[in-house]
Amino acid sequence: MATNTSQEFDSVIAVCRSLFLKKTKDYGTAWRILRLSSITDQIFIKAQRIRTLEEKQISKVGEGIIPEYIGIINYCVIAMIQYDMDENDPLEMDPERVEKLFDQKVQETKDLMFAKNHDYGEAWRDMRISSLTDLILMKIFRVKQIEDNLGATVVSEGVNANYQDMLNYAVFALIKLELK
Repeated sequence: MATNTSQEFDSVIAVCRSLFLKKTKDYGTAWRILRLSSITDQIFIKAQRIRTLEEKQISKVGEGIIPEYIGIINYCVIAMIQYDMDENDPLEMDPERVEKLFDQKVQETKDLMFAKNHDYGEAWRDMRISSLTDLILMKIFRVKQIEDNLGATVVSEGVNANYQDMLNYAVFALIKLELK
């Protein structure tokens, strides 16, 4: 089966981007008030819910795992935007700036994905979706440890690279879910 990872990635991101920009119109950039640790916890909640749904196979609130993966992607973008901001940046940003920052962070992440896909030969295509969920959870725990260490690492990549990996794992999961 021929694959077009770039097109599949863009298709998933288009759905996430559309929702993100609509929420920006509804709520503005209220998320700017969140500390990175709070954003990490939001990603954790979504990934943990996916894992619970994968294990129990029943949702009591009616939403399945696809909206949760979309949420992980959008919170990862929020985290990467927040990571580059400081207290001098305004809490409220205009929608055009938000759109530009969203696109920039996604493009940086897509570029990383293609570099890794080259080295790993798109191994994610043969992985179970539950493994992608577990990898996201592992990355969350790594980020939490880095945050608890006030950003200090000895040999590890920083939090931004982990957010990029989580975003890519969530995109892979959504690609695989759409292919079923």
